[in-house]
Amino acid sequence: MPAVVTYWAEHAWLPHPGGPAVRPEVLITAGPDGRITAVVPDSGPCPAGAVRLAGLALPGQANAHSHAFHRALRSTVQVGSGTFWTWRDTMYQVAAALDPDRYLALATAVYAEMALAGITAVGEFHYLHHAPGGARYADPNAMGAALVEAAARAGIRITLLDTCYLSSGFGAAPAGPQLRFSDGDADAWAERAAALAGAEHARIGAAVHSVRAVPAGQLDTVAQWAADRGAPLHVHLSEQPAENDACLAAHGVTPTRLLADHGVLGPRTSAVHATHLTDRDVRLLGGSTTTVCMCPTTERDLADGIGPARQLAAAGCPITLGSDSHAVIDPFEEARALELDERLRTRTRGHWTAAELLRAGTADGHASLGWPEAGRLEAGALADFCVLALDTVRTAGAPPGLGAETAVFAAGAADVRHLVVGGRHVVADGVHRLVPETGRALAAAVGALR
Repeated sequence: MPAVVTYWAEHAWLPHPGGPAVRPEVLITAGPDGRITAVVPDSGPCPAGAVRLAGLALPGQANAHSHAFHRALRSTVQVGSGTFWTWRDTMYQVAAALDPDRYLALATAVYAEMALAGITAVGEFHYLHHAPGGARYADPNAMGAALVEAAARAGIRITLLDTCYLSSGFGAAPAGPQLRFSDGDADAWAERAAALAGAEHARIGAAVHSVRAVPAGQLDTVAQWAADRGAPLHVHLSEQPAENDACLAAHGVTPTRLLADHGVLGPRTSAVHATHLTDRDVRLLGGSTTTVCMCPTTERDLADGIGPARQLAAAGCPITLGSDSHAVIDPFEEARALELDERLRTRTRGHWTAAELLRAGTADGHASLGWPEAGRLEAGALADFCVLALDTVRTAGAPPGLGAETAVFAAGAADVRHLVVGGRHVVADGVHRLVPETGRALAAAVGALR
C-alpha cells in the first residue's frame, strides 16, 4: 500500500471518555506500518485524496473461534434430526477428505467470506494436523501452513491455535478420522507446534481440544508451552453434559476444576462455549479472569444450550464471540444472539448494551487472540476496520447516533460495504478485491470434498 492512506468515514464509532460514541465526518489515516496515525472526527467534507467510505466505520470484528473446514457442512447437516455426536460423525467425513491443497482452497474462500462479513482477524482452532491414518506430511505443519497462507490470500489476520488432541475420550486411543488429529503425546505435539512460524499477518497460539481429548497428566505440557511464549491458550469447555459426566467419572471433578488444577486457566486463556457450568465453575473462571468465547449460532444449531454468559461476565470473565462451525458467518448475528438468547432464557430484556456486545466482538476478541493492538479506532492501533451501510432495508431509518444499536440489533454481514486491514482496502463496495468471486470459490472448494 502507499506510504500513507487516508480514509474519510461518514460516521465512525470511536472511543470517548464517557464511553464509545458515533461521530460524523471522521478522517482515519494509516501509516506505512499499517497502524492508525490519526483519527479526526468532525473533519468536514471528504477532502481530495481521501478514500470516501459512506456508512458507519467500526473496528474490525474478531472471530475468536473458527474451524474453517466445518464450513463445508453448511446445509448438509440440516437434514433430519440427531445430536451433537451424530453431527460430529458427519464432520469427521469432511475432515477425512482434506489435504493441504484442498484445505488451502477451502480456507481461503472461508476467510474471504469472513472479510465480507466485517471480520479482520480469526482465531483458527486447528487440530487437523496429519494425513489420513495419522501419517505425517513431509512438512509436519503442512495443514497449519495452509491456513496461514489462506488468511494471507484472503487479506485478514490469523491466530493459528495449534490444538493438542490425543484421545478419543478420557484415555481411549484415537480411532478413524481422529488419527489425523493426534501427535501421540503432548511432548510430540509441543515439538511439532514449536516449528510453526508466524508472519506479519499471523501469530501462533495453542489449544487443548478438550479435557476428554488431552489426558489430565499432559494438560500441564500444553499450558507451559503457551506460558513460555506468552501465547494465547484456548480450550473447548463443557459444551455437552456428557463431557461433564465423563470427567466426573474419570477424575471426580468438573472439567473447569480439572483445567484449574493443571494451570490451564488464566488471563491468556479462552474457554470456548462454557455452556454447562456449576456455580463453582463460574467462580473459578471469573476469579482467574479467563476469557469465555461464546458461539451462539453454533450452540443453538447443535442444540448445545444457552451458556451463562452474563453470570460469567459479572464474575470477571471477558466475553468474546466466534462463528465456530460456520452455520452462518455473521459477527453481528453472534453479538445479537448473545443478548436475545439471554432474553429467551430469563424472559427479561436488556442484559447487554450494544457497546458491550461490540467490545466483545472487537477489542476483547482481538486481545484473546494475541492482537491487543487491534479492535479500536484510535492512533497507534492497527488500521483494521469495517464499514456498515446505513441505508439498507435493515439499517435505514435510525439516527446515526444509534449506530452501535443498529449494528448489533439490525445489521448483518450483508450490510458490510468495506473492510480495511493494516490500511489495505480488502473489501470495497461489497466486493472482495483479492477473492472477487467468493461464492464461486466456496462452491468449488466445498464441491471438491464430495
